[in-house]
Amino acid sequence: MPKGRYRIMREYMTKRGNLGLDMMSRTCTVQVNLDFSSEADMVKKFQVALALQPVATALFANSPFVDGKPCGFVSYRSHVWEDTDPDRTGMLPFVFESSMGFERYVEYMLDVPMYFVYRNGEYIDASGQSFRDFLDGKLPALPGEKPILQDWEDHLTTAFPEVRLKRYMEMRGADGGPWRKLCALPAFWAGLLYDGAVLDAAWDMVRDWSMEERLQLRKDAPRLGLKASVHGRTLQSIALDALEMSSSGLTARNRLSSSGENETGFLETLFANTYAGLTPADKKLELYHGEWNESVDPLFTEAIY
Repeated sequence: MPKGRYRIMREYMTKRGNLGLDMMSRTCTVQVNLDFSSEADMVKKFQVALALQPVATALFANSPFVDGKPCGFVSYRSHVWEDTDPDRTGMLPFVFESSMGFERYVEYMLDVPMYFVYRNGEYIDASGQSFRDFLDGKLPALPGEKPILQDWEDHLTTAFPEVRLKRYMEMRGADGGPWRKLCALPAFWAGLLYDGAVLDAAWDMVRDWSMEERLQLRKDAPRLGLKASVHGRTLQSIALDALEMSSSGLTARNRLSSSGENETGFLETLFANTYAGLTPADKKLELYHGEWNESVDPLFTEAIY
């Protein structure tokens, strides 16, 4: 991230007095960008992806330590985002409403407070100011000036919901992990979202969850991982169903490697962990309390790329 942009965001989050600084200095994620073919396709994919982000959080939970000690979460990274500037983070309840579409997301973004405007190689601090005012030429940071398209594109990058919409959709629920497992995340989401029948089945699985249940699951997944529950089911059970659906979608995609294998192999590690009811963080905690002798030092060898 450019230094000027980082400075403005850091100063703004410091004023907010929340965990934003932890987000910027102590967390690591891996994200997947996925296409959509139309507005209707975007809405359905957005709804399924947003409802199932806590599943991805649990499947890839990999941050159970803070300052060298267990912190009570399997995904501390995800927990940090619960208290990082609620104006620009979270589960976005409006996505599940009948009015959801491109225009509705634009309205949301117009209400997200600005961070900056980039002009002539410099980041101008506009933190807390309104893009609506900018459209009217009334931005205090640049009086009388109106935005260009690049300003809007920049502004879109300053919201951090669990799924972010730009010219594509960005899945933001997973912790980072070892190199050998990175392909599991795009495989998981591509299998779920790129096959029409699978996408419909995934929506049928989550469509009856109330907004209160969705929000509670978002809170529970970073703490409980696969032991969390929603709508009378454990997250472990839901994750297994989601993995089966994803595997079906990848099989239908039939994208083959040079050796003739399809993409379902990338899900094997997720299946194994989920059948065992263990997140990557659970495995690290077992090692911490066992052969690591309550030290995180071996982690630097374990997680080396």
